[in-house]
Amino acid sequence: MEKFIPLSIPNFEGNEKKYVNDALEQGWVSTGGAYITKLERQMAEFLHTENVAACQSGTSALHLSLVEAGVKPGDVVIVPPLTFIAAVNPVKYQYAQPVFIDCDDSFCMDPIKLRKFCENECLMSDGVLTYHGNIVKALIVVHVFGNLADMVSIMEIAKKYNIKVIEDATEALGSHYMNGPLAGKYAGTMGDFGAFSFNGNKIITTGGGGAVTANKPEAVNHIRYLSTQAKNDSHYYIHDEVGYNYRMTNLQAALGVAQMEELPEFIRRKQVNFERYKELLKGFELVKLIDFREGTSSNKWFYSLEINRNKVYASMRDIITALEQRGVQTRAIWGLINEQVPYQNEVAYELEKAPYYAERILNIPCSTQITEDEIKYVVEMIKNVLEEMADE
Repeated sequence: MEKFIPLSIPNFEGNEKKYVNDALEQGWVSTGGAYITKLERQMAEFLHTENVAACQSGTSALHLSLVEAGVKPGDVVIVPPLTFIAAVNPVKYQYAQPVFIDCDDSFCMDPIKLRKFCENECLMSDGVLTYHGNIVKALIVVHVFGNLADMVSIMEIAKKYNIKVIEDATEALGSHYMNGPLAGKYAGTMGDFGAFSFNGNKIITTGGGGAVTANKPEAVNHIRYLSTQAKNDSHYYIHDEVGYNYRMTNLQAALGVAQMEELPEFIRRKQVNFERYKELLKGFELVKLIDFREGTSSNKWFYSLEINRNKVYASMRDIITALEQRGVQTRAIWGLINEQVPYQNEVAYELEKAPYYAERILNIPCSTQITEDEIKYVVEMIKNVLEEMADE
């Protein structure tokens, strides 16, 4: 197989080697150093927020947010079923109870179902919402594939019921509202907390790494403190709280500083390439390219095709395998979290669209360095494979 077009790979075309080598030469390679501080400042400036703490992963960012939100054993945390399992696992770290709420057509949490759950299944008393006697402490809303959730509605519901909102913006760095009451607000800056990921397949990467912000700068300072084992004194080992080894390393941050310099260009390419796919797939009835929420500017991190199941009955595995044999790497959307072994006994509230999309969504190549000719080839192979399977 001569041609291979990967799904999503990192892009190092800037100052990555220069900054990493500088960190190596300085000897600052671990969880201290100037690049960590610089990355945090870059992130804060880009997001128009006051304070950001760099950490080891998007998962650690979510976990620290739950800790700072005061989630305790037995508390209820409202979560999505259609996302990567790392968005929900930190709820278990706190021995809290996840309750799964359906998605809407953006793949993000459905505010209609959220409101219905709070109104019909829960009890509000003295400003505290409870579900079967347990406090509903927080909700985690994921901006899936860079598509913004309906944060206007979700924040309104959360405010009414005193629920802390943790935004999982791990896929949505740079996505922001263009219109409405949240105009100018970036993913991760609208709720109480915002978590970001710099994993290898994200729009920018530090290899592994993440960041967290909050609507209160002092909360970010406390999160930063917790991420460094809650060390009270720079010279002596004094600890007043249980901390975590969640701080980003200076080597990772050096990579991140270079990637942040390229982020606007990476977003531009993602947006241009999405439009190329859209034009090439126009009128092809076997798939639908899923668009992004109106009134927003998305980073368009991942592109999603909805397979027409009225005409294509082949399994997603067969479709992926056939495309891979033609040099095109694709992937299915995640299996529903509530169906995974650790979560099968948890509450899943009126799931309809999440299982619908779980059977139909295929993600296609979207790297920032993909060429126009490669996009044309991807579309040609998708059409060939699906037409062959539709005829079977």
